[in-house]
Amino acid sequence: MNATLTPTPSSASPTAATLTFDGILFFPVTPFADDGGVNEDVLARHVDRGVEAGAGGVFVACGTGEFHALTVAELGVCARVAVATVAGRVPVLAAAGGPLPLVREQLGELAAAGVDGVLLCPPYLVNGPQRGLLDYVGAVTAATELPVIVYQRNNAVPTPETAAELSLLPGVVGLKDGVGDVELLHRTVRAIGRARGGAPFLFFNGLPTAEMTIHAYRGLGVPLYSSAAFAFAPEVALAFYRALTSGDTAMTSLLLDEFYVPLVALRNEQPGYAVSLVKAGVRLRGLPVGGVRSPLRDPSPEHLDRLSTLLDHGLNLVG
Repeated sequence: MNATLTPTPSSASPTAATLTFDGILFFPVTPFADDGGVNEDVLARHVDRGVEAGAGGVFVACGTGEFHALTVAELGVCARVAVATVAGRVPVLAAAGGPLPLVREQLGELAAAGVDGVLLCPPYLVNGPQRGLLDYVGAVTAATELPVIVYQRNNAVPTPETAAELSLLPGVVGLKDGVGDVELLHRTVRAIGRARGGAPFLFFNGLPTAEMTIHAYRGLGVPLYSSAAFAFAPEVALAFYRALTSGDTAMTSLLLDEFYVPLVALRNEQPGYAVSLVKAGVRLRGLPVGGVRSPLRDPSPEHLDRLSTLLDHGLNLVG
């Protein structure tokens, strides 16, 4: 699997570059050292393992990477480590989001680090009108030349009409869905397609444990997805991906029933486990990535045992 960054100006957004991915999208965790800072060496090892395993792109310091808990400087550290480690093998993107003044600082760090694009997370706390969301994304794209993927979730959910306008902003190249409203997403995909007249645009399934919904999303024209499981069980995630893309329904059903469904059940035991379990899984695979920062909590001993048993079972299924 590979991925490339291909500058492809379109009539809809003449300054945008189109990011092209082939394969699973890898969202690394952010390792913390004993002193509380980012453990750069462990992050480099984590990122390299993912790329060597076959990731189609690296999204560093995003949701799974505890973007919400990182300083601007730490975001820059993560981005620089990822870019240096990947060394052009696949695209590297990183998160930005929150208050506009903070976003501008983040964008400066990311541009200096040499990332290939930005995943734009929602603005902080407040719920603005649809025009305000357009203004927010427009202000971000005006502050950077990096391609921007808009992450729709929480207080940043555009209507299909607003999404179509967002897709025409210079620099906006994609939309990642973290809502899970299939009917809304279907209308959004179609509205953007009409607005852009067939010009390239990327749609991502960004739901936690996206393997559970990828069949439905592919039917809507959303083939790309981020795999949280890939961070700690790339063997399982890649086996599922290969089965999915080759039409091996027996294998996808087996992995859904015996790995992903139990993983979701465990994930739902406590808020924040969509991140905490992934980080715990990486520790179980031998990388000392540390724990999560508050307000997240690490898994309880009982839940860690369940995760370990499930991980072993998943690896046996594909071994």
